[in-house]
Amino acid sequence: MTTHSIPGVVRHDPAVEPPRHHQRVSWREIGLAAALILPNLILLIVFTYRPLLDNIRISFYHWNISSSRMRFIGLDNYIEWFTAEDTPRIVWNTVVFTVAAVAGSMILGLALALLLDQKLRGRGFVRSLVFAPYVIAGAAIGVAFQFVFDPGFGLIQDLLDRIGVTSPNFYQVPGWALFMITVTYIWKNLGYVFVIYLAALQGRRKDLDEAAEIDGTSAWRRLWKVTLPQVRGTTFFLLITVLLNSFQVFDIINVMTGGGPLGNGTTTMVFQVYQETFVNNRAGYGAAVATIMFTVVLIITVVQVRLQDKGAH
Repeated sequence: MTTHSIPGVVRHDPAVEPPRHHQRVSWREIGLAAALILPNLILLIVFTYRPLLDNIRISFYHWNISSSRMRFIGLDNYIEWFTAEDTPRIVWNTVVFTVAAVAGSMILGLALALLLDQKLRGRGFVRSLVFAPYVIAGAAIGVAFQFVFDPGFGLIQDLLDRIGVTSPNFYQVPGWALFMITVTYIWKNLGYVFVIYLAALQGRRKDLDEAAEIDGTSAWRRLWKVTLPQVRGTTFFLLITVLLNSFQVFDIINVMTGGGPLGNGTTTMVFQVYQETFVNNRAGYGAAVATIMFTVVLIITVVQVRLQDKGAH
């Protein structure tokens, strides 16, 4: 008996291919996609990619920004920066400020998000208070915190006097000045990290927390084994965005210390770009520093993406 004679059994002949249904191209959808994407793409090209390429080009020239003429000097700006005496100090300031700002913002932001994710009275009002500094201009926050850290009549000086401790001179000692601007920036940026983490926590699977609690898992272990793995993608996103934002802080430094004390006590790379370009009128040298900054950030971002991909797999 062959398969043709068995009721209900259909024999598929491999020589006979089923008809193929060709998907028709929807020009209407393509046009809609182009209408939505092209304006953003044009803006990126005009205001991001073109200035970036132009900055790289200018970094190979000696150019007084007040002049209309530029002189090609090749890699001289880069050689000068890598051999300058103040470069190690500026790089150190940038690294310390960036690492402290990223770590402080993310740890405190996550802690506040975990706390205010609980059912507490008045948590909506507290959430608004935490987020409010983020929408205030950095220059305004810098001016306000000058009165907090002032060693003569500031808030910290008053609190330390009550316990008999002399207030550090935040404006004359480079280490304390760097600490001052770092704390100020963390306070401003905390609301951003807090809101992103809070949204991630509210979208996590609560049944996993309940199951772990029923199993008798400690709160600390639940945090590490249940909660944090669910916000891993959010943590990666914040690492990149907070790092980029911290690397580009200018307004708070300019208002509070002007890059000092002692010349470059709180000067970071982005502040050096401003100083060289608009104060010292060395636009080519400033462009070289900006290009080095871009390269470093690009490398860090690529490494983070690779690590994230490996962690996901």
